[in-house]
Amino acid sequence: MQWDHEIIIVGGGMVGAALAARLGHAGISVGLVERGHAPTPPSGDYDLRISSLNARSLAFVKASGTMLPEERCCPFRHIDVANQDGSGHSLFSAQDSGMEDFGIFIENRTLQYALWQRLENLPSITCYTQCVPLSTMATSTARMLELDNGQTLSARLIVGADGARSTLRELAGISTSSYDYHQRALIINVETELPQQDVSWQCFTPTGPIAMLPLPGQRASLVWYDGDEASKAREQLSDDALQMAIETAFPKRLGKLTRIVARGSFPIKRQHAKRYISKRLALIGDAAHVVHPLAGQGLNIGLHDADTLAEIIIQGRDPGDYLNLLRFECQRRAANQAMIAATDSFHHLFTGAKPLRQLGDLSLQLAERFPFAKRMMMQQANGLNPFKMF
Repeated sequence: MQWDHEIIIVGGGMVGAALAARLGHAGISVGLVERGHAPTPPSGDYDLRISSLNARSLAFVKASGTMLPEERCCPFRHIDVANQDGSGHSLFSAQDSGMEDFGIFIENRTLQYALWQRLENLPSITCYTQCVPLSTMATSTARMLELDNGQTLSARLIVGADGARSTLRELAGISTSSYDYHQRALIINVETELPQQDVSWQCFTPTGPIAMLPLPGQRASLVWYDGDEASKAREQLSDDALQMAIETAFPKRLGKLTRIVARGSFPIKRQHAKRYISKRLALIGDAAHVVHPLAGQGLNIGLHDADTLAEIIIQGRDPGDYLNLLRFECQRRAANQAMIAATDSFHHLFTGAKPLRQLGDLSLQLAERFPFAKRMMMQQANGLNPFKMF
């Protein structure tokens, strides 16, 4: 049978585009279906949507030949975690974990644009923009995809990377479980008197964590978790009033703010697909799982999905072979379930009743006292083998 592509990927966001770039770099024919336009170059102030790329994710992106603009990337070498009164505290350093740095913070739009720039230079990639799937059907050797622009495409494997509200997941009849944390994350981009590079910190409070993600220069992305109403109220404050609220609530190490650049908020929910695979179909990224963002691992575990699937596809003869897909699901579901359990535990430990918060404080104290445990935790968080000896 003649297929239009070896692989069709639905969703041209960061995870879908990264998988397409990696497979295209290996010479595999890929069709990328994206509902929007191709991304435009980032410019001006930094966008509110910032993500961390850990060591494994960075290696995966670079393995596709994608070049990231250094001027819009901020490496970080330390992660500082504490509770509000300082009774629990732990500092994680990349050097102590055998790494040069933990990774980078980068705007989502910058990463997506860099990936699409790479796709333009890969002859085995075909992009289908401004279209969405209408239906899909599998045979023993291929899966068909009907698009709303009138085209029907075929491939040996179709991958859903089209986000938490995945159309492909719905068309495949894969259901999800979900949980509402009844919290919102207020994101605030700021400029400060002090440079904020090199370290990312997070402080747990009874209503949710507050965090600082460094950006290049004297800029930072602040994340303030709280209940729905409190977050919405802060989002409506004037710049002066919001600046005063930040300087009151955030640790003094942030320094004085010189400008509120932008703000926005989103609700915090968890979602997990009941299955990652179907006949000649696989789900990756937010189409498969949405985790609490407090550990900053949402994009990373999506890229780890793509990395695992790419390795299986490149090494195998038939990318849609059920045993290969089953191997992908077993590997990634176990890892993702562990991350969901970890973020759930952190959320409930530090925002629960006082005895739970005291237990959370103790966990930070113990982590600080046992360097080997800290090293294992950070190696695992970076998608690396925590038992590798240096």
